[in-house]
Amino acid sequence: MVGMNFNLAKGMFFTSPAVLGAVDRATRRVLAKFGAYVRRSARSSIRKRKRVSEPGKPPSSHTGLLRKFIFFGYDRADRTVVIGPIPLRAKAEAPELLEHGGRVHRKVGKRRRRTMTYRPRPFMGPAFEINKPKLPAMWKDSVA
Repeated sequence: MVGMNFNLAKGMFFTSPAVLGAVDRATRRVLAKFGAYVRRSARSSIRKRKRVSEPGKPPSSHTGLLRKFIFFGYDRADRTVVIGPIPLRAKAEAPELLEHGGRVHRKVGKRRRRTMTYRPRPFMGPAFEINKPKLPAMWKDSVA
């Protein structure tokens, strides 16, 4: 019969503070790196030009603000990374309309309203999909 000292075994489980701390640090590091890669891909897919892009292709940025305001952030509470454009005003719907398309009612003049249809010009989804295969390699040997 093999005996085991439980005081020694106590620190060997995956619930020890040292292991949990190492996993948290690795998670933060890997997801931040992944967020930076996706942000870079999304930014580089958006071209600054005057003409409108084709539906299904990444949008054109006429002023450069769309590219400039794509950020990422690590959420410690949920252990996730959030990547995407930050709206410049409270009811900004342009980034979502560019990504997914849709219809919006706009006020034209004093009394008229007009329905505008936007075709999707995705830029975040494709950037995520391009970088998703890199994620397993980022996790390899990340917890030391």
